[in-house]
Amino acid sequence: MDVDRCAFDVLQLNTPLVESIRETIRAQGPQSFAWFMQQALYHPERGYYSSGRCAIGRKGDYFTNVSVGPLFGQLLAAQFSEIWERLGKINDFVIVEQGAHDGQFARDLLEFAQKRLPEFFDALHYRILEPFPILEEQQRQMLGAFGDKVEWRESLEPFTGVHFSNELLDAMPVRLILGGVEKLVALDGDKFVIVERPVDTTMFNQPALEFIDQIAANLQRGYVIAIDYGFLGEEFESTVQARARHRNLDSPFEQIGDADITMSVHWRSIVERAQANGLRVAGFTDQHHFVTGIISQSESGERGQSLLADSRQAKRELQTLLHPEMLGRAFQVLALAKNVGPEANPLAGFKFARQLGQSG
Repeated sequence: MDVDRCAFDVLQLNTPLVESIRETIRAQGPQSFAWFMQQALYHPERGYYSSGRCAIGRKGDYFTNVSVGPLFGQLLAAQFSEIWERLGKINDFVIVEQGAHDGQFARDLLEFAQKRLPEFFDALHYRILEPFPILEEQQRQMLGAFGDKVEWRESLEPFTGVHFSNELLDAMPVRLILGGVEKLVALDGDKFVIVERPVDTTMFNQPALEFIDQIAANLQRGYVIAIDYGFLGEEFESTVQARARHRNLDSPFEQIGDADITMSVHWRSIVERAQANGLRVAGFTDQHHFVTGIISQSESGERGQSLLADSRQAKRELQTLLHPEMLGRAFQVLALAKNVGPEANPLAGFKFARQLGQSG
């Protein structure tokens, strides 16, 4: 999305959130796009995510891995079970999920683990980090059957196990900085417009980097698994996307508070920050190869029974997760490790991974 070109002609609705944003700009002057994104998505009462208006799936605003069906959660259950085994089958294995939405992924994973991986299920504790009460309530309803197996926190605490996120990094607020110039959100009358100012910094994704800092500080031993869409290095494109009802909007200033706003993840900066915090890259690949690796290990008998049910639904779900024109190449998977020595063999999901930085 070309923010400059599309910012001027968007009809603005006078919602309380829009008026609040205008009032701040009138009082304090132009604001960073990161501040605008924070308000649009995470305003405590009126943001797209924090208000519970975020709708995922065929009848929602966008489609993600969890929308495909339970297979995605089942695949990750198998991968997390392998991590648990590599950590010595500890009794207090914690799965921390951030960006859990309504809790569907957690339910898919826990139901599969309870039925097919009972020893792993008995050892695990599922912890959801959720700052927004309306989403926590949805999650509690979704996961009520699991009792105290699931717990909620507002912030990270020390843990051993795995930290998991699916499409979280791309929704973290970003500044629009390129070539020593930052694009700011300003007003022309009541219309939102883009203005520019010179800046010395190139640090555009500070919240994502601080997110890595927090994980590194609290992960005692184990792995981080992050799934998202983005670019590794020179090919990175700092383009903003806004979506509502499965439609790409012309401007991030359209349907403020009722639309998703994201930007592709700059994986290289995430990796560099992780390494600076003592985390080791344990794998990086596209989702196609990640899923293929997990299934391959399962089918070969290394993980017990096959993950794939013999049904048309399961086959459709697998095709959607794998197909290059669907989700298979759109998403990448990054694994980071802490206090886990280099393994002779990679985790199942990275069995067919290329080296970090390789193309194709």
